[in-house]
Amino acid sequence: QVQLVESGGGLVQPGDSLRLSCAASGIYFSTYAMRWYRQAPGKERELVAAIASVAGITTYADSVKGRFTISRDNAKNTMYLQMNTLKPEDTAVYYCNALRGIEYWGRGTLVTVSS
Repeated sequence: QVQLVESGGGLVQPGDSLRLSCAASGIYFSTYAMRWYRQAPGKERELVAAIASVAGITTYADSVKGRFTISRDNAKNTMYLQMNTLKPEDTAVYYCNALRGIEYWGRGTLVTVSS
């Protein structure tokens, strides 16, 4: 059974940092491209960051470039999203996604950025 479990969300103030984690089980993690998506209230789900299965090539949405860093630890079957200088517009549910032909989703973790 495939499971992707996100953690690390919470309520923070503008300018703060958070690190999200996505723990995967039931898949050969190192062979999957991994991605973070987010969905803000009333908006469509959007791709935030992606990391390839090999060579660790990363891509980012323009809105988070320079502030967010995606990484993965294949030995721990875990992906991370380091989020710095958070803004109120980063408020959303953040989802973990694993892709290798077929794709899997986690249930999400809520990040709220508010003063």
